Amino acid sequence: MLEKKVEACSGCAAPLSHQDLGGRLFLGFPTDRSLRQVLRHLEGEGHVYRHLEEAHCIWLAVAPGLHGTVMDALDAALRPEVQEEIRALFLTGHDEPVLSDFARVASLKELIVRSQSRWLLDLLLHERLTSHFQPIVHAHDTSRIFAHEALMRGVEPDGRLVFPNRILDLARRADLIDQLDLLARRTAIREARRHGIDRHVFINFNPGGIDDPAVSLRSTIQAVDEAQIPRDRVVFELVESDHTRDLAHLKAIVAYWRDAGFSVALDDLGAGHSTLNLLHQLRPDYVKLDMALIRDVHLDPYKALITGKILEIAQQLDIRTVAEGVEVPEELEWIREHGATFVQGYLIAKPAHPPVSATPLIPHRQSKSA
Repeated sequence: MLEKKVEACSGCAAPLSHQDLGGRLFLGFPTDRSLRQVLRHLEGEGHVYRHLEEAHCIWLAVAPGLHGTVMDALDAALRPEVQEEIRALFLTGHDEPVLSDFARVASLKELIVRSQSRWLLDLLLHERLTSHFQPIVHAHDTSRIFAHEALMRGVEPDGRLVFPNRILDLARRADLIDQLDLLARRTAIREARRHGIDRHVFINFNPGGIDDPAVSLRSTIQAVDEAQIPRDRVVFELVESDHTRDLAHLKAIVAYWRDAGFSVALDDLGAGHSTLNLLHQLRPDYVKLDMALIRDVHLDPYKALITGKILEIAQQLDIRTVAEGVEVPEELEWIREHGATFVQGYLIAKPAHPPVSATPLIPHRQSKSA
């Protein structure tokens, strides 16, 4: 149950608190290559360290409060595969390793993720997320807003925004993607209520962490009802579907949303491993065409053929389509001509907080044959 995972996080950061005291980071190297890379980094950054050549080991002095800074620097300097092969141990003060410490030796990559996850755990525990909203408009009348998509943003303690790529990347590495997904859904519902959005709201969800929909999704449905948002105005976007190998389970999740009165969208069709087979198997209410398909579709005949066929199939199956990432009038005109239902992108409006209340009317261009 996802809620239990979030509650359990309250103690997750405690074992890491000793890092703030400062100490020494011991690094062991199985290859000369990784040793040379770290030495070059340490010399270039002016770190205090000692090279124990006979042990093929380095210890690095870490000042109080700078553990995270050191780990971030090593993360930036070394590729993930190099981080994986380096053995690491952090000890407070000036202690020398004893036999019992060797049970705590891990890869440098693991220590980096642990260090960086403290920031993410703090964000989750204090619910420092917000939502920006991007309008989804009717393709043939861009002044008519059909819906707003809730897009996650993090908030630093000083109020600075954190864009989702950083948060999602760290959540995957720290195995916190399920907790983040739950909080992002709740935040989207809360912000939609706070801004009084009276149109459809598209909310992303990752099916990977949902075991039993009736249990895992209960709090999300409760949040929708408490916000007094009509269920038929909420569209849950299924993201990262390529990571869900159990198609029967995925279909059960979609069926659960529908039985509860919500609509379902298949996100990013045409990206990654998403296939037309999912379109057939899941039969979503909406399909969102990935921006990679839309970008320069009017200039690329291969892309145009694929995108056109997807739009044609969706029309025949009575599935409404959203073309994402529309940035130039030529892309908009092309998707209008090929029957897209809705459009979304910077040509219309960027994500905003609070959501925009009006969008520009972009007229149809006169066809060349006219």
